[in-house]
Amino acid sequence: MSDEVFKGRGSKIAPHNPYLKRKEVIEHMKGLDEEKYTEKPVTRFYKEHAKKALSTNDSPDLPLSYSVNPYQGCEHGCIYCYARNSHQYWGFDAGLGFETNIIVKHDIDQVLKNQFKAKNYRPQTIMLSGNTDCYQPAEKKYQLTRKVLQLCLEFGHPVSVITKNSLIQRDIAILAALARKNLVHVYFSINHLDPKLKASLEPRTATAKKKIGLIRQFTERGIPCGVMVAPIIPALNNHNITEIIRQSAEAGALAAGYTVVRLNGNVKEVFKAWIHEAFPDRAEKVLHQIEQLHGGNLNDTEWGRRIKGQGPLASVIGHIFSKAKVKYLGERAMPELDFSAFNANGQLKLF
Repeated sequence: MSDEVFKGRGSKIAPHNPYLKRKEVIEHMKGLDEEKYTEKPVTRFYKEHAKKALSTNDSPDLPLSYSVNPYQGCEHGCIYCYARNSHQYWGFDAGLGFETNIIVKHDIDQVLKNQFKAKNYRPQTIMLSGNTDCYQPAEKKYQLTRKVLQLCLEFGHPVSVITKNSLIQRDIAILAALARKNLVHVYFSINHLDPKLKASLEPRTATAKKKIGLIRQFTERGIPCGVMVAPIIPALNNHNITEIIRQSAEAGALAAGYTVVRLNGNVKEVFKAWIHEAFPDRAEKVLHQIEQLHGGNLNDTEWGRRIKGQGPLASVIGHIFSKAKVKYLGERAMPELDFSAFNANGQLKLF
């Protein structure tokens, strides 16, 4: 099949969803079945009522307990995305299905507002988003992330945003207003500096150059920014760690974090198909080094190790990151968020 068919997409495969007994194919009179995607995949959007807006987790690997995910599935098409597996619960596959079937929680802001107003609600920092990118292309049309930010400003609720998309620039005025009240942190996810790699690894995201430019612009507006060097993929982008932190720091970043790649569930099949096509000369090297990070496996569910890895290679990555962070960020840190500003009535305090 022509590469033009998959232009702008990360995965070219649709691995079987293990939760489905049947597989969707195109059936021909001769009895031969073809894979579902024979023409250029088209993105479809599905409206879903949000039963609750806040997702909670008790993972020791995640610093924030609350997250809000306006969208499920993501057109960014990042080949390594751990959220691909969760899309299977909705009846789609973790490959092209994840990128072309976007679930839109159209009333999530109203549901969140009701949760804010509940008598027993106590504010904790909300992560936008914990699963898929809150500024993916769908946000341009549906503006759910913008509505959530406006709600946080109205109620005085702290929020932390992480994205790979330059669409966040649209909401700079709201973010600046939140920042003036110490209610927001913004993180940009940057794991490489090569536009050519981006086109294949993260096809519909913004370039590193554009995101670093936004760090500078946001910093000038008083919006505290950090950078997540994530995920680090050995033998592919680990050589960019120091330079990413240096450029981000020069632009005004106050903090940095990192994770290493892990390939759980069908993400493993999606990534393996991609790496063998995109980098056939080093595919096995990349896969073996990922295994070195995770006790000999591509997948990992062990707390701590699944995020930072373990062993000699993980130690080298951690050392490079720590050294760059000390050198370029020094004593910088994100400002403390203000929880005292929260008002369950949704009215800004004047005194």
